[in-house]
Amino acid sequence: MNRKFALLMLSVALVTGCSKEGREPKVEQEAETAVLSPQAEAVAMKLSVPWSIEKDDDTIYISERTGSLVELSNGKLVRQDVKFSKTLSTAAEAGFLGFILHPDFSNNQKAYAYYTYEDNGNQYNRLVLLQKETGGGYLETDILLDRIPSGAYHHGGRIKLGPDNKLYITTGDATVPENAQNLQSLAGKILRLNLDGSIPNDNPFAASPVYSYGHRNPQGLVWDDKGNLYESEHGQSAHDEINTIKAGANYGWPQIQGDEKGEGLQNPLYHSGDETWAPSGMAYRDNKLYVATLRGNAVRQFDLAKKTSKVVVSGYGRIRDVWIEGDSLYFVSNNTDGRGNPDENDDKLYRISLKDLP
Repeated sequence: MNRKFALLMLSVALVTGCSKEGREPKVEQEAETAVLSPQAEAVAMKLSVPWSIEKDDDTIYISERTGSLVELSNGKLVRQDVKFSKTLSTAAEAGFLGFILHPDFSNNQKAYAYYTYEDNGNQYNRLVLLQKETGGGYLETDILLDRIPSGAYHHGGRIKLGPDNKLYITTGDATVPENAQNLQSLAGKILRLNLDGSIPNDNPFAASPVYSYGHRNPQGLVWDDKGNLYESEHGQSAHDEINTIKAGANYGWPQIQGDEKGEGLQNPLYHSGDETWAPSGMAYRDNKLYVATLRGNAVRQFDLAKKTSKVVVSGYGRIRDVWIEGDSLYFVSNNTDGRGNPDENDDKLYRISLKDLP
C-alpha cells in the first residue's frame, strides 16, 4: 500500500434503531465515502516499536518497547539508553510502554516510565522514576508502584499528568477478566498517584491508588479544556470503547460491554460495535478527541458535541500514539510490533496540519 496516498474513509453518522432488548445503542453505522488521504511529513524513521510521544520545548521524546528512549531535536535523532533495574519482558504488547516527563523536568531531569519485566519466571508491570544522566541516558532510581499484574498481553501502560498535577496510569486485566472487578487488584484499572508515588488523600477508595475500575485494556487518556477525563479501551471481539471517566466508577468489564446494561455500571461514550479499532493514545482539541487506532490503521476523530466519529488520517498502517501542538498533529506508526506490515523505514513519527484534515 502507498501509505502517503492511501484512501481515507470518511464517515457520516447514521443512528441505528433500538436493540432487541429495547436499549438505545450508542454505536453509529457509517456511510463511507472514499477521498484522498492528506499527506503527512515523516519527521523520524526507523523507530523500534514506538509507544509514547512526549514533547518539551523543541524536543520530542518517544519510548520504544525494545527499551530505548528516542530524543528528536532540530532534526537530529538520538537514541538514549534506559537502564531499568529489571529485564524487560519480550511478551506480546510488553516492554517499555508509557513515558512522561516530570513537570519540573527542565530543572530536575526526572521522568516517569511504565514497563513490563520478568522476575524468576514471573512477569509484572511497574511504574518507576527515571533520572537523566550527565552525558545522556536514563537510570531507574525509584520504584513508585510495583507488581502490577501482567499476563500474555493486556498490560495497559499509559501514563499521563492530569490538570490536578497527579499521575494517571492505565493497567490491563492481564488476561484475567475478574481482575478488573477486584478492587484489591491493580489490574484492569485507572490508577491515580501523587508525583512521589504516594496515594492522594482525595482518591475515591481510601488508601488505594484505584481511580476507576472495570477496564479490560485501557490504552489512552486525555483531558478536555474543562477538566473532563476521557479514556480509550480495547474491547473483546470488537466493542472497543471511548469512555468519560469519573472517580470511583465501574466501567463494567467483564460483566457488560457495548450497550449492555448493569446496575451501577458505566456505558461507553462511543463504542465500535462489531468493528475493531484497537484504540490507543489520545489527544484533544476544540471539543474533539483524536485517537490512534492499531487494528483500525488510522487516526479517528470523535466530535464530542455532535456525538459522531470519522477517520481523519489513514494509509500509514497501525497507529500507536498521537500528540497535538499548535496546528500540528503528530502520530507514530506501530508496524514493527509483530502485527503490522512494515516497510524498510518503519516505524515513523509523522506530522500533519490539523487544517489539512477532513
